[in-house]
Amino acid sequence: MLKVIRFTCFFVGGAVAAVLSACDVQVHDQTPAEYPANHDIGMYTIKATVARDSMVTPGSVFLFGLAGQQRIELNSNRDGTEWQGLYAIRCKPSFPLQLLAAWKLQGLTTKQKLVPAQPREIKLVEQPPVREASIDTTKGKAPKGGWQGGVKYRFTTAQTTQITAAHIEPVSQDPADVAAAKAISVVSPLPVDVPCGAPTEVQLASTAPSARGNLVIDTSHPAFPHWTTKVEFAPR
Repeated sequence: MLKVIRFTCFFVGGAVAAVLSACDVQVHDQTPAEYPANHDIGMYTIKATVARDSMVTPGSVFLFGLAGQQRIELNSNRDGTEWQGLYAIRCKPSFPLQLLAAWKLQGLTTKQKLVPAQPREIKLVEQPPVREASIDTTKGKAPKGGWQGGVKYRFTTAQTTQITAAHIEPVSQDPADVAAAKAISVVSPLPVDVPCGAPTEVQLASTAPSARGNLVIDTSHPAFPHWTTKVEFAPR
């Protein structure tokens, strides 16, 4: 009596290379190396392409993103070649990423693998703080303490950022710019704590209705240890 023997990817006493090569799933991570940090949405796309070998059971492939202790299920297109999912994270400068693929061979044996062997670090890029700000001095008479207004700063890749120092400099060494900057002073007590994602003001005051200068701040944020914002007091 003849017996029909079904070949799988496992053989007693050795392996046939041509068959073994048909038992794998190729996973290619297509997730960008970095994203602009977006605190408002707080979600980032994880994506990959997958190619299955001939002995992998159709429809048996599953793909997950692993970010530290979190597992993100990825969804595929109709033919299972393109996968993507969303990972939610806020107030961090980066996150680790691996892809976990799982599949069946001829509907029997389950296999899985991690890609890459060590996690990639996906960078979340802090967006630059405000470059220019204007403060309205429409009121004809100077309020007590001068015209006041704030410059808002927001940081989204650290739990808390401190503005440790702030001062005013002229926008240039032209005598008119030097004189215009002398009217402005920083009135906020320092340091100023900026919670993640929360716009927080550094308060300024001007003794003149028209004044301009550069607000120079020092911060604890590694991406922007120093920052300059051009500030103008003027009637609207």
